[in-house]
Amino acid sequence: MEILIVGSGALATLFAARLGLAGHSVSMLGTWQHGIEALRREGARLAEADGFEQAVPVHATNDPDEVRGARFALVLVKAWQTERAARQLARCLAADGLAVTLQNGIGNREILAQELGPARVALGVTTTGATLLSPGLVRPGGEGKISLERNQALAPLVEALEAAHFHVETVQDAESLAWGKLVVNAGINPLTALLRVPNGALIQSPSARALMAGLVNEAAAVAAAEGIHLPFPDPVQAVEEVARRTAANHSSMLQDVLRGAPTEIDAICGLVVERAQKHGLAVPIHQTCLRLVRALTD
Repeated sequence: MEILIVGSGALATLFAARLGLAGHSVSMLGTWQHGIEALRREGARLAEADGFEQAVPVHATNDPDEVRGARFALVLVKAWQTERAARQLARCLAADGLAVTLQNGIGNREILAQELGPARVALGVTTTGATLLSPGLVRPGGEGKISLERNQALAPLVEALEAAHFHVETVQDAESLAWGKLVVNAGINPLTALLRVPNGALIQSPSARALMAGLVNEAAAVAAAEGIHLPFPDPVQAVEEVARRTAANHSSMLQDVLRGAPTEIDAICGLVVERAQKHGLAVPIHQTCLRLVRALTD
């Protein structure tokens, strides 16, 4: 099966390596030149915790014309890159193809659908983690889950992901899961980026733990105002469970800050602030984190 992955960062490399090792033909479409060059030269490389490393050849390019006719595309770029990814996919996705967004934040599906049409876009959520050790080299960061909206056309992709040892489920309400991931990310990502600590450190510090609870409660209140039923009854318990399960992980936002790269703070805290204003809700912790993380990369 031929699969296109849009992106060349940590999760994109992880998906490419595992799908390639499962025997699928993988192409990667990105704009990060160092990443593309490393992927062309050495393939997508997977570094396990025991030091064992595996590599699989991939077709890496920054030219959508080289990957025309893609039937399935996994969109794994940062939220601020979605508009660019949508324009690229408009040039290379097959007429009957499907682009599946597994990104952070809310609204990526809508941006993709503006270019591709709603019928060619599917929503998914993943809690799988990964750390990019160097261009093209990734270390898995805890086994998560891929949740995809129920769509019969996705059946071949589900089979391919399962063959690559991903845990996949189909759900009726993927929007609820997307908001659930946003709430968890809002609690973990900005704090780990600001404090420069792995996820597990947030539950070791009473002050950080209180801030994390405040962030998720603010985000959950906004979700409720939006009419979203979150996929967990207690958002604080949910975020603490994720922080424990991924204790050694560096969040994607922390990785971005350490690399001096743009972050997804606007797609996480920024979105919560924007929706809160629409409903007349106060979210002071989000506003503060939004300004502080922006200040790191201004």
